[in-house]
Amino acid sequence: MIPTIQDGTIMIDVNTLPACPVETTLTLISDKWKILIVRDLLDGTKRFSELRRSIGNISQKVLTSNLRQMEADGLVHREVYAEVPPRVEYSLTDTGRSLKTVIDALWNWGEGYKAALTA
Repeated sequence: MIPTIQDGTIMIDVNTLPACPVETTLTLISDKWKILIVRDLLDGTKRFSELRRSIGNISQKVLTSNLRQMEADGLVHREVYAEVPPRVEYSLTDTGRSLKTVIDALWNWGEGYKAALTA
């Protein structure tokens, strides 16, 4: 999936996406780190170091790569401030925030699964 930028807006060619909506969603967030990035950005805007700390055992390289891909996919917004030292903040786009229902469903399923194992 190669997005293009037109008039400052990221454009993804619908023809490059899988026909199945479930597969489309998995294409965008199936990496374990991406779903955790969305989870943590649902709380609000974070700087790179805050994200890395909140996610846990993720390397700088992997976090950078995932954030770039999520920005290209239109899920994450990256704001760079002209300060010294440079400040960069990440937040979810409206599309990224719409994944809250998916995160909530995963949370509820995970809680139920863990409860069933301990019952």
